Amino acid sequence: MQSILYQIPCQVDHYNELLDANGLPHPHWQALIETLANEPASQMRHRVEAIQRQVRDNGVTYNVYADTNGLQRPWDLDALPFILPHEEWTHIAAAVAQRATLLNQVLLDIYGAQQTLSEGLLPSALVHGHAGFLRPCHGVQHEDNIALHLYAVDIARAPNGQWWVVSDRTQAPTGAGYALENRTIISSAFPDLFRDLNIQRLSGFFTSMRDSLSHWGRLCAQKQSVVHPEILSLSEGEQPLIVILTPGPYNETYHEQSYLAGYLGFPLVQGSDLTVRNGIVWLKTISGLKAVHVILRRLDDDFCDPLELNADSLLGVAGLAQATRQGHVVIANSLGSNILQSGALLGFLPKLCERFLGESLKMPSVATWWCGEPSALETVIANLHELVIKPAFPQINQHPIFGEDLTAEGRDALIEKLRENPQNYIAQEQVKISQAPAWSAHHKPNLNSLAIGLRVYACATPNGYAIMPGGLARIASGKDERVITMQRGGTSKDTWITSPTATYYSSLLRRTMSSRDLVRGNTYLSSRMVENLFWFGRYTIRNGHTTRLIRIAIQFLMEFSGEHRPIEWTTLRSVCMWYGLIPDADVDSDQDTSAIEPDDLSDEEIERQLIHAVFSSKDHSLQSSIQQFFQLAFNIRERLSGDNWRIINQMSQRFTHSKHMPTLTETLEHLNETSASLVTLSGFTLDGMTRDQGWRFMSLGRRIERLQFLCVLLQHALTMPPESNLDWLLELTDSIVTYRARYSAQPEWLPVLDLLLMDEHNPNAMIFQLKGMVKYLAEVSANYGGGAHEAVFIERLESLKALDPDLALYHGSSTLLIWLNDTYKKSIDISDQLNLRFFSYSGLPAMERY
Repeated sequence: MQSILYQIPCQVDHYNELLDANGLPHPHWQALIETLANEPASQMRHRVEAIQRQVRDNGVTYNVYADTNGLQRPWDLDALPFILPHEEWTHIAAAVAQRATLLNQVLLDIYGAQQTLSEGLLPSALVHGHAGFLRPCHGVQHEDNIALHLYAVDIARAPNGQWWVVSDRTQAPTGAGYALENRTIISSAFPDLFRDLNIQRLSGFFTSMRDSLSHWGRLCAQKQSVVHPEILSLSEGEQPLIVILTPGPYNETYHEQSYLAGYLGFPLVQGSDLTVRNGIVWLKTISGLKAVHVILRRLDDDFCDPLELNADSLLGVAGLAQATRQGHVVIANSLGSNILQSGALLGFLPKLCERFLGESLKMPSVATWWCGEPSALETVIANLHELVIKPAFPQINQHPIFGEDLTAEGRDALIEKLRENPQNYIAQEQVKISQAPAWSAHHKPNLNSLAIGLRVYACATPNGYAIMPGGLARIASGKDERVITMQRGGTSKDTWITSPTATYYSSLLRRTMSSRDLVRGNTYLSSRMVENLFWFGRYTIRNGHTTRLIRIAIQFLMEFSGEHRPIEWTTLRSVCMWYGLIPDADVDSDQDTSAIEPDDLSDEEIERQLIHAVFSSKDHSLQSSIQQFFQLAFNIRERLSGDNWRIINQMSQRFTHSKHMPTLTETLEHLNETSASLVTLSGFTLDGMTRDQGWRFMSLGRRIERLQFLCVLLQHALTMPPESNLDWLLELTDSIVTYRARYSAQPEWLPVLDLLLMDEHNPNAMIFQLKGMVKYLAEVSANYGGGAHEAVFIERLESLKALDPDLALYHGSSTLLIWLNDTYKKSIDISDQLNLRFFSYSGLPAMERY
């Protein structure tokens, strides 16, 4: 392995991150080289496979638009870390902190006194011609004069070893969560090396971010309580409400957003979860409206407020700009910060740095010319073959144009375009950026030297900007790629910053709380989150029922041929038809499936339908239901533990990775694996999740789904001939083991119905579901008012207990059939009532109660 590392090809006109000019490794890479040299080549392959498996199992995704993998496209992570020495990083960190401070000052000035414009330090056309300049945000005041709370900068190394700034990310910087994911995975792949090199930890950066946002949130809360006395001020240890505003699960970085929400403990909300009233931003929770103090947004500027910014936006919060102007909410980053991302500003930053900070830039930007200046335009035209042409404003939708790629005709056309609207374009020097070792499964040989860039993150604190020690390194998708972007198939790397001394884990938990600040419930459960938890519980049970139902049907098909199939098959088939599993999903939905008899179909056709019921992407199939379940889990990602999420993700992938229509035997194996995953998931749910209000609504969903299944199943079963074998019924209700442990005899109707209806110790029994529903509905009523809901099921419970076993628990009992039918209808009613009472978070009637 060591000889291969020394022979990694690197283009001669690029800086080699691994080797120096003499072909010897830089000192900070030596430990990695020795580690790889002392292990067999197969170890690296195993390591790469483990990394890919962990990415897949953890469900780390990044959606590349138009990619066929959609929301489940795995995050691409290189196995080899990018290593930088402590001494070099000290300079980079200082330069990034200086740049963040400068840009914050520029942002304050652009939306404040505008001295940069009056003094000629910035051309007015660059500000007023930029679609990101939001006039409604002019004059907004910021706590401690911080408008740029989070900042990211893309840097790259030139052939001479000098680091240059390529671009600034100021609107809603992404990638910090992915950097954290990368660290978790790669540090576990090289645990000894990570420890021996004293790699600096990332947790301190996120601690600074959370505590700083909390600091400004408390200042905001004080303002809210002054203007609105009904809003109580926060106590000494009480935390302000900080939310992460997401565009939703279809955003390419939604996984990162949900991961950060769980890591930081911030609710992940969408625009529909928030409302503005009397200048205050409120979170719609099941316990009423809660005042929001800080919004950490991942939504672009103009989508944030449909009232003042973009009337076509369905993602934002009406009135948010007004609440910001009144100082009643802190938005990180402030609205209008997109203007700083314009590459046209890069050429003006040196003078701006002298003006605001009284010092020179510690890290230069890549040479940039704004064509709106006549002299700059002529320079650009004269050197067009060496430059990259980019739009100056976001409203100009155009990909970068590399001058070296242009034909004579293309060059003339571009020059004409530049002269027509010079203010719309910038030109940048094309930097031949450094190359670092990368282990790529997409190239042969696997070990290559690829172009690398680094995104560094900064967060504002009351004492200046804190810098993440490392950041998100990204490598190009090919050796000659000139643009590094994840949207074009780039790969990420974990960035290691060595330290001369050992570093220690920094906990996110604050240590200044007293006993009065203890919290034993989640008071910030949004209505949307609770609705997702409710349906998450329902789909957990629904998928378990569907899995067992198809599995038992397949077992019938494999054990008995058509003419020898037992009489119970007709009932089992009718239950499958009830749930849309048989006949084929291609049958017209208006067709009366009850008219189709078992003898109408051959064994081959039934076999095809059962396999189709598992793997079809159409409605009612198990695959479709599993994918809906996955989407629900995706929406509540921050509420799920890593183990929970891995089980769900693995289960979903088993369906999406199916390449051919399986046989009955393969289908049965698939169902067994799915059933095991669902049982494991139920165990996590019952033993690992805190019993807060969200858990109660999830449990209500589980009980309602199981209750409805029992009602439907028993109504069908009671139509079977009296002499029918009931083993399949007990297996389907997961009660066969209990029955056999109690009765050493063939199942009979009385003990079977007693076990499935009246046994309070059987978690699959009807009475168990009813008691749970009464309990959880009563707890919900005690917290949020009401009481009529549980009364209905108290009556159902008492009427069940009143049934005379000798008179009602027998085959064909009309009393029992009526009771089952009524209970089924009432379970539908309660689901609808819960929806109207707690889940209708976007409609006016649901909000008037607050």
